[in-house]
Amino acid sequence: MGRLDGKRMVITGSSRSLGREFALACAAEGASLVLNGTNTQALAAVRDEVAAVGAPVVTVPGSVAQSGTCSELVATCVREFGGIDVMVNNAGIVRDRTLLKMSDEDFDEVIAVDLRGPFLCMREAGKVMKEQGSGHIIQVTSASGLVGNFGQANYAAAKAGLIGMMYTAVKEWQRYGIRCNAMWPVARTDMTQPLIDKAGKTGVEMGFGEAADVAQGLVFLASDAAAGFNGQCMTFNGHKTALWHSPREEHILTSDAPISLEELEAHYAGVEPLPVYSTRG
Repeated sequence: MGRLDGKRMVITGSSRSLGREFALACAAEGASLVLNGTNTQALAAVRDEVAAVGAPVVTVPGSVAQSGTCSELVATCVREFGGIDVMVNNAGIVRDRTLLKMSDEDFDEVIAVDLRGPFLCMREAGKVMKEQGSGHIIQVTSASGLVGNFGQANYAAAKAGLIGMMYTAVKEWQRYGIRCNAMWPVARTDMTQPLIDKAGKTGVEMGFGEAADVAQGLVFLASDAAAGFNGQCMTFNGHKTALWHSPREEHILTSDAPISLEELEAHYAGVEPLPVYSTRG
């Protein structure tokens, strides 16, 4: 018995790198898979690898920035497997530039794939999941979305947006039996390798795990072992895991009367500003 036996899953951006490892790990645990990517040859190669494991698998090529692709992903899962249990929003691109050098196109292209795409996939999957009375959305976020990263304003905005959509989905869809969680996978991939190279360190030294190891975190989230999770953001690098707090208040001041400017000044004069969290210590 696999941990994902009977799970009908869509994994976007699964033709290479971490998405490929997600697909292989889920297949090994018994999931039925709809895979997606923009490179048809690479997508076909992953399909063949998954099929060799013995898992039912079909592919839907195309960009998730297009609503037609997202509709077809969900429709294919329903047609081939009878429903959809887990939607994994993994597809992503980067167009790294500093804020002052980032073009309109740099920003818009990343938002289209990394944020609009997950929205479209969530909407289409949510319609079916509501009728089923169950389902699970998994957002694949990153450090950029949680704490920011130099040169990635577009990517950070998109990945932070996934967290905001997660919290909104929890509020809107819990009544339908639909859960939504997020995973920050800390893996050495073709997307993170340039950061490792630039630092002149190894992936291990920078806390990046191997993609195949990190993919086990997605298996856990998609499995019934995580059935109690809703609105959670889990990080995993193969050697360390943790849950992230949602935003919360600190240094609270309340008053029955409207708080004056002088009272604001006095309150914050004695407050140490909250530190900006860094993943690098």
